Amino acid sequence: MPRFLVVAALSLSSLASAAPWDIDSGHASANFSVRHMMVSEVHGTLGEVKGTIDLDEKDLTKSKIDATVDVAALSTRNQKRDDHLRSEAFFNAEKFPSLSFKSTKVEKLSDDKLRITGDLSIRGTTKSVVLETTLTPEVQNPFSKAATRGAVATTTINREDFGLVWNMAIANNGVLVGNDVKIQLELEFVKRGPKPAAPAK
Repeated sequence: MPRFLVVAALSLSSLASAAPWDIDSGHASANFSVRHMMVSEVHGTLGEVKGTIDLDEKDLTKSKIDATVDVAALSTRNQKRDDHLRSEAFFNAEKFPSLSFKSTKVEKLSDDKLRITGDLSIRGTTKSVVLETTLTPEVQNPFSKAATRGAVATTTINREDFGLVWNMAIANNGVLVGNDVKIQLELEFVKRGPKPAAPAK
């Protein structure tokens, strides 16, 4: 068989084994926490999580993730603080209403644990981050009958790396807002089914 046909066959085989899954925005959340006044943690939730996961069941290291998260809808249950976080001092949500993540490398640590490296873009700045990820087994949604899986992914970033640099000095050489931000993604994703057949003419 000519070499170009072998390469094409291998490429098609690779594509066939990677099934597209869609993040179920109604059952997905992006949560964060950051140190406040050096004494406690403030917890918040970002807005809608959307995206696709090309999950290669035969070789998880070939899987790919592409997701966006709405920043403008963030909430810490404090309107004044939320408005400040949306302002130019932090996320500048009017100009950058969402953040994005695109995987660049997937490592399989065990049957249900992955280490996913990818490009995180916040406020126009992109940095490489690592998500420690746990997958759940596939189940069938009892209502839609769709194949469904879940994942929990965590990472910690330095907010100043992404241009979120506002702060205020307080007593005892402290600062009002910590630099390290813990992020936790809790996701359900649904296997994309075949497109419905076109109606007969």
